[in-house]
Amino acid sequence: MKITIVGAGAVGASCAEYIAIKNFASEVVLLDIKEGVAEGKAMDLMQCASLNGFDTRIVGSTNDYSKSAGSDIVVITSGIPRKPGMTREELIGINAGIVKAVSSSLLEHSPNAIVIVVSNPMDTMTYLVHKTTKLPRNRIIGMGGALDSARFKYRLAEALGAPISDVDGMVIGGHSDTGMVPLARHATRNSVKVTEFLSAERLGQVTEDTKVGGATLTKLLGTSAWYAPGAAVSALAQAIACDQKKMVPCSALLQGEYGLKDLCIGVPVILGRNGIEKIVELKLDAAEKAKMHESAEGVTKTNNLLEV
Repeated sequence: MKITIVGAGAVGASCAEYIAIKNFASEVVLLDIKEGVAEGKAMDLMQCASLNGFDTRIVGSTNDYSKSAGSDIVVITSGIPRKPGMTREELIGINAGIVKAVSSSLLEHSPNAIVIVVSNPMDTMTYLVHKTTKLPRNRIIGMGGALDSARFKYRLAEALGAPISDVDGMVIGGHSDTGMVPLARHATRNSVKVTEFLSAERLGQVTEDTKVGGATLTKLLGTSAWYAPGAAVSALAQAIACDQKKMVPCSALLQGEYGLKDLCIGVPVILGRNGIEKIVELKLDAAEKAKMHESAEGVTKTNNLLEV
């Protein structure tokens, strides 16, 4: 299993680290446009191998896509990160050109690869890869829902005073501060609905804190987060590489599911060796449906800014 990550910044390096520690890939290639950065981070990570007990080989390269040849999975993290006060949508002009060029170069050397998109605005960048590469929809996956759901579970555990392993919850919809749809009605603690433990007011606060999870970290850090996004990518890559058939919310191209068409948005999918093996249609109530369609309108509005 060979995995290439484009963008050796904080997110890309975290992806590589978590993938290596989980030991399910034989090789990880880090690519970056900045001279020496990918090579340096790869060397630094390889010097952790004996300490962290992994055998994955990590290779760095400055802009040489031939090193990515034969990759089974490719991850696109490249683009400029958010700054405080900046929305994900404001990144579109710069990042669209980067993502288009990167996806083309990757597929030239790895035509059978499954693509995981991390670059923001993530749903629109995932849609752009679909439009420009014409790959089957099972082979292009947007990471957002996996990260948003992890943040939702963190906030739920915090509110419950529970270990996070007790908690399950899911976020669907767009990967944006206004587009996320945390499914509070479905969230559980050890199979018991969290509505049994939390008031509607407290659960509403959990939902709002989840939706601004990325912006909160950007304000604190001065840039986008990297540990949780890296972990989210590694979880998706592992589900694919190990054919786990895991249900994970991801940005997927919809063709009528949820009453939506011709856009990428977060929905639960079954992930396995072929990428997205099934899109799971949940029974949403009227309020959840309304929020999902409102989110879709926002994603479509951003998609309309693309020049494809």
